[in-house]
Amino acid sequence: MLASSAVASGKPEKIARILEKEIRSGQLAHGDQLQSENELVRRFSVSRSTVRKSLSELARRGLITTSVGIGSFVTFDGNVVADEAGWTKALEKAGANALTRTLRLEIVSDPALAEKLGLGSSEFIALDRIRTHAVDGHAISIEHSRIPMMAEIEALPVKGLRDGSLHATLREAGLHPDHGEEWIDVVPLGAEDAGIIGCAPGAMFLRTRRVIRTREGRVMEHITSLLNPTHFALHREF
Repeated sequence: MLASSAVASGKPEKIARILEKEIRSGQLAHGDQLQSENELVRRFSVSRSTVRKSLSELARRGLITTSVGIGSFVTFDGNVVADEAGWTKALEKAGANALTRTLRLEIVSDPALAEKLGLGSSEFIALDRIRTHAVDGHAISIEHSRIPMMAEIEALPVKGLRDGSLHATLREAGLHPDHGEEWIDVVPLGAEDAGIIGCAPGAMFLRTRRVIRTREGRVMEHITSLLNPTHFALHREF
């Protein structure tokens, strides 16, 4: 039987045992990320402090590692891009002189993405946009947003975005971002994106992939952004 002296008996220990079983059984492979604290709180219907005690116990047992960092941020020309109010406003505040052009706004089917996100329907609203520098027209970023089809926004492809902002459009529909996940890496551009940007295929760009959810855990948006490394970088505070 596992020792429980490091945590109070009760819920923290029970949760730790469940997660340990998932790790040791291979359900969670080495290097995989656990669910976020918010997701674990909802999954087990407990407080955040209870979840943190469980995670501390798993770390004590050597089953997980936790970061001591207090934040990672994307920057534009050295200025942090804080996108709580939407990407357009965030770039403006960061000093980007950017113009946005919509490449497409339509309904698409993506079974692979739906399965990855755990959605029952494979229908998404696809919104692809390119942002260019207002002075010389060079590409700043390309964004591929996929919004699960929901009754609140089914008319979006016809009506278009409110004031050109997806953030404002979703909020108007009663969809408010609460939490999510983000992955950041560097990738070579594919032929299609390279053609849109106007550079050779294989050019290296910073890529961010985000899943944004409502407070209830409902998926609001999956967005893949390709960021010009001339301007963008990853900044980490610890």
